[in-house]
Amino acid sequence: MHKVAVLPGDGIGPEVVREGMKVLNALEENYSVKFDFTEMNIDAERYLKTGKLLTAEDVDALKKFDVIFLGAIGDDRVAPGVLEKGILLSLRFTFDQYINHRPAPLWKPFGRLKRDVDFNIDVFRENTEDYYIGAGGRVNNGSGKLDLRVKRNLYDLKVQLQAEADTKTDFAFEIGMMSRKNIERFADFTISYAKLIGEKYVTIVDKANVCSNIYGLWREVWTEKCKQSNMEFGFMFVDAMSMALVKNPDKFRVVATPNMFGDILTDLLAEVTGGLGLAPGGNINPNGISMFEPVHGSAPKYKGMNTINPIATILAAKMMLDNLGHRDLGQIVHDGVRKALDQHVYTRDLGGKATTSEMGDAVVKAIRAMK
Repeated sequence: MHKVAVLPGDGIGPEVVREGMKVLNALEENYSVKFDFTEMNIDAERYLKTGKLLTAEDVDALKKFDVIFLGAIGDDRVAPGVLEKGILLSLRFTFDQYINHRPAPLWKPFGRLKRDVDFNIDVFRENTEDYYIGAGGRVNNGSGKLDLRVKRNLYDLKVQLQAEADTKTDFAFEIGMMSRKNIERFADFTISYAKLIGEKYVTIVDKANVCSNIYGLWREVWTEKCKQSNMEFGFMFVDAMSMALVKNPDKFRVVATPNMFGDILTDLLAEVTGGLGLAPGGNINPNGISMFEPVHGSAPKYKGMNTINPIATILAAKMMLDNLGHRDLGQIVHDGVRKALDQHVYTRDLGGKATTSEMGDAVVKAIRAMK
């Protein structure tokens, strides 16, 4: 029995989560797997009513689960960043989900490239450091002091910034930081995954020619780890990589990126593969609680319209199954999606007419037919 915390979230989140759970329930009916689902309302509605984001009580409750299944976070009634930092990033940091895994296979016939080329890329994005650590601030009139703190499971780091300028204007800072220990464990996981799927090469992305300190350490650790593991590897600057993923995506299989560049490149890849409606993501702690979600946002203007593509959420459920040790069932979900699409059941974003619930029903029907 797997205990699953379900966080439907905001906007269209509850609608797509409903279809993901429909698929998981179909697996329960037809295969030897059982889930214990508990829904938790950690979302915009609660924040607007109570001012609460992710609380200590929420964290204590979530610690009792094996995994978290998330819909979407974001609401246009709340200032940008409040919910994303206060809930989504808080979940990632609190549960030390230092790996973000974004599969990017081509979903024919929905790929956006003019050139007919097949590809299947797994992007691993470092998920708790880099420029997304939340360490920054402003000083006014050219001077000031910032006392910054970055607290993670690996460390509690305090940084003090003293600013004195020769002109009275405002300055803003956003500090990027990476630690050797975190890069090491991230590299270990990525290399292990590459070996699991039979790959012998990892492409490592950065911008070390400009941000030479932070990505100099990144390159140093990756070089050590790949040599120790007999893994072939190569480095690419993020600007060159963005072009290469559009021009020659078939040249890549396993890609590792720092946090911010991974955020950008994986959305680019999502569009190349067929659109955000087909893109799942996993926030992974190999020794703790992981969280799986669709990559798309909460799309509040489509809330309640039953038109959003639920496949990204269904594929997030597939990733969750893989993480729970059911890669065979994860493959069944993948094949069910492929069969439903091959039968020309598409939502509007893919050029079809199926509703959210009809798309979920088609995947469930395909899964039952495979039994």
